Amino acid sequence: DPAVAVPNLRKAVELLPSQSRPRYLLGVAEERGGDIPAAAESFEGAYRLDPKNLEPVLHLANLYLRLKRFEDAEKKFRSALEIEPHNTEALLGVAESLDAQKKLEAAEAYRRYLAVAAADSTARARLVHLLVEQQQYDVALAELDRADAGQAANLNSLRLRADIEVAQKKYGDAIVTLSKAIAISPGDAELHGGLGRIYIEKRDFPSALKELKVALGIDRKNLAYWKDLSTAFYLSGDCPSTLAALDEIAKAETPGPGPWFIRALCYDKLNQPKPALDAYQKFLSLDQGQNADQVWQAQERSKVLRKVLEHKR
Repeated sequence: DPAVAVPNLRKAVELLPSQSRPRYLLGVAEERGGDIPAAAESFEGAYRLDPKNLEPVLHLANLYLRLKRFEDAEKKFRSALEIEPHNTEALLGVAESLDAQKKLEAAEAYRRYLAVAAADSTARARLVHLLVEQQQYDVALAELDRADAGQAANLNSLRLRADIEVAQKKYGDAIVTLSKAIAISPGDAELHGGLGRIYIEKRDFPSALKELKVALGIDRKNLAYWKDLSTAFYLSGDCPSTLAALDEIAKAETPGPGPWFIRALCYDKLNQPKPALDAYQKFLSLDQGQNADQVWQAQERSKVLRKVLEHKR
């Protein structure tokens, strides 16, 4: 009952001003009662009176972490490590504080923590993410191998492994990894969509279309899958299906210059000069000269299509 405890503990602090314990307990009661600024002040006081006492400094560090005072939290967690160098809570706190400050040292701090808390899969996953962000792909895979050793295939680990393999352009390995993930979770649209995207990179368009259609069967409103599907149709030479997919996308968002250029190419290949010319002109009006090669192609084809249409008249 913090409301009852706080006034009694404040009295104890008055009666025992040189002792750390009453201030620490007051901080705990204030924290539980929701008075975070007062709790921080009490923990600071307890720490000043007894800087070798681990309890108040850890409480204070965690409090600063909650308050998003990450630099202060880092300092206090480091103070805790001076008292107890292998304290897991303090090691993790330093890593999380550095991570929140987006400091590169966060990865090494997580490694130090995991050296004494190897079973923490959440921290290891965060370390792998940081290593991927820093493009240390081989090191990230080594950490995943360490985490997965002796364990059954884990869906989150497989997702992460596939992301790393894609970043390394190891598309064959990524296909194997995502296929294992799909075997565990066959109804996961994201896995099928990701596999479809990899098959596009491999230029295996039949397999890409198969996976993307599965993804859309699960999550029909996902525009990313529709866009990848339109790409697979276009690159496989199926212009009617490409146009149908672009129509679906256009129901959800206004087409930019890229989709209009693809439309124009498709209408052109299908020998439909009027919609092709209209699409090229729409592309030119939206692109504003950003893509020089496509602009040149659109301008040249527009000249030819105008002559074709004039001849038809």
